Amino acid sequence: MAGIVFGCSLPVPTLAADPAFGPPSVLCTVSDPRLTEASGLAVDGSRLLMVNDGGSALEVFVLDRSCRVTSVVTSPVDPYDVEDLARAADGTLWLADIGDNDRDRDTVALHALREDGQSVLFRFTYPDGQHDAEALLLDRAGRPFVLTKEPQGRAGIYTPAAPPSVSAPTALERVGSLTFGATGTPGGPLGQTGQVLITGAAMSPDGALAVVRTYTDAYVYAVTDGDVLAALAGEPVRVSLPPAPQGEAIAFAANGRDLLVTSEGTPFDVTVLPAAASSGSAAVEAVERNSTGVNLAIAAVVAAVLVGFYGLLRRRS
Repeated sequence: MAGIVFGCSLPVPTLAADPAFGPPSVLCTVSDPRLTEASGLAVDGSRLLMVNDGGSALEVFVLDRSCRVTSVVTSPVDPYDVEDLARAADGTLWLADIGDNDRDRDTVALHALREDGQSVLFRFTYPDGQHDAEALLLDRAGRPFVLTKEPQGRAGIYTPAAPPSVSAPTALERVGSLTFGATGTPGGPLGQTGQVLITGAAMSPDGALAVVRTYTDAYVYAVTDGDVLAALAGEPVRVSLPPAPQGEAIAFAANGRDLLVTSEGTPFDVTVLPAAASSGSAAVEAVERNSTGVNLAIAAVVAAVLVGFYGLLRRRS
């Protein structure tokens, strides 16, 4: 069950699992002892990019298709609790330092990391108190959306209210609420509660699809004209994920259709859920309609965020 509300409460619609994805298969198995708590996943062509939960430095592990770590992109910045990873269109890696299990952080953060090790830190404040969060969506224009992790299943969607600054925290604004209900899908560490907790999110490389996952299920949304918020208001495809001890990371494969998922703990599998052709679902058919590119309609506020993010990165290089 899933739904999005803007400023009001709406009934959560019943949503059966859609047969548009699957059956799952193992791409490869990660056995590197440094990746004990893989909480974020992104894809760059044939490369898999992963981040650990927490850590004392910014580290993005680069793996090949056999799950062998080939390099580590790092910066000597001590984060608080990195929970997700997104790769921007220009190759910048965005680490979502948004975890707050005890809900006692004054600020949360996004780290913009380049593969040469340069990084920029942006801090943010919530308008309504502290939240734990593990999911980041970064649209094709560079606008971030943080999705909180709520035990009751009604997650907040937050985005910067102004261009981010490196000198002071930037206020986030709540722009919507994404609601999930129990699905009965097995797996995860928390039983039925784990079926509603958002643990990761990702955009397809072409921006045509967004996916949000819980410990047990994934929800795939068709994105039109780059409008992620409008997409989250639409009806998703629910995908029952294979049982995992603590599944948090998710990404689209390089083809922009298939899903990749992992779980914390070592060793762990990178599992592929292939998109079925001609499924009849709007979300999957959006890939066919947008296979030649996404028609981006960027509002002024999104352009301002772009200037703030990437302008600062250029000045540091």
